[in-house]
Amino acid sequence: MSNMKSRNAVINITNLRLRTLIGFNAEERVKTQDVVINIEISYDVTPEALQDRVHDALDYKAITKRVIAHVESHQFLLLEKLVADVLGICCEHPSVNRARVTGDKPHALRYADSVSITLEHNVRHSIPLSLLKEAS
Repeated sequence: MSNMKSRNAVINITNLRLRTLIGFNAEERVKTQDVVINIEISYDVTPEALQDRVHDALDYKAITKRVIAHVESHQFLLLEKLVADVLGICCEHPSVNRARVTGDKPHALRYADSVSITLEHNVRHSIPLSLLKEAS
């Protein structure tokens, strides 16, 4: 079955709840705040992964661990920067075709549940990731 073409697969990591220093107001620079991250990664799944070969699958657990380590060990002035960094981590694997990351900052506005920012990268139809890295 190894002559089978690769197929597109989508991994969703839903409501990853982390704490980090985020914001530029004085009170936001003192205490960590909750952020909620949602990730969607579209990638070419290999025929080997479809045959249950673990080492040929996209390791979403490793991606999640990298996201957690990065977000919890860095400080951010803007939600845009946090989301851009996470998007960069999600797009590092060569089989990724597209990734979309939404970051929510709960209780950022008095009368809203949260404020969110979404960034998406499509390897064929988007700005180069190097521009995101430069912004980081």
